[in-house]
Amino acid sequence: MLLAADVGNTEIVLGVFDGLTLAHTWRLSTRPERTADELALHLEFFLEHRGLTFASLDGFVVASVVPDVTHAVRDMAERYLAFSPLIVGPGTKTGVPVLTDNPREVGADRVVNSLAAFTRFGGPAIVVDFGTSTNFDVVSDKGEFLGGVIAPGLQVSASSLVSRTARLTRVDLTPPRSPIGRSTVEAIQSGLLYGTAGEVDAIVNRIRSELGAPAAPVVATGGLAPTVIPHCTTVDHHEPWLTLEGLRMVYERNADE
Repeated sequence: MLLAADVGNTEIVLGVFDGLTLAHTWRLSTRPERTADELALHLEFFLEHRGLTFASLDGFVVASVVPDVTHAVRDMAERYLAFSPLIVGPGTKTGVPVLTDNPREVGADRVVNSLAAFTRFGGPAIVVDFGTSTNFDVVSDKGEFLGGVIAPGLQVSASSLVSRTARLTRVDLTPPRSPIGRSTVEAIQSGLLYGTAGEVDAIVNRIRSELGAPAAPVVATGGLAPTVIPHCTTVDHHEPWLTLEGLRMVYERNADE
């Protein structure tokens, strides 16, 4: 069985593949101060809850944008697993040419998302990853990562609004009764949800125009995707485990090594 870990700024998404099937998934809050032993305890608990152990695993692949956690994950594998993890980064065989000015600065999650989206839907394609930031990854018709857009995520926008205003409070990220808020709470909800959805549609339309591909499929992923995509008009597919699937594909390309 293959363990895949997508380490983001807010959450660590874990998945166990049984062959090509994603059999189990978990989410763990990202805390850079966690030690390798603490991570091992969490993972051991998750596995035992599904009738598995460390010995059930025969591979481990990681995409991380948090260097401190990357280090802890590597240490955890060395102490508790019988094999070294594949940490996706510069030099890893992904099959995705990165055509940006500085390919080394592109997050591993964006590369594996591009691989998974292109494998599943072809190209050109656009991936919208709703996380701490809202990332737009643009994939060419040849499967190349062309670049993209990074915008503040929904929760980041909400936190910033509340922290910088004296009389506004946190709200549930649920749709208001009407786009025209009849209370302060509904007005904030309208601004956050419909504002983010409108941002997505506007950016997607600009990218499609730049590509000359008005029908380029748009694939949504990330923990906040279900909150936003019902209010978007340009999202074609929702793939909640896109990054984990991309990690599996990368691992298969590098398994012999």
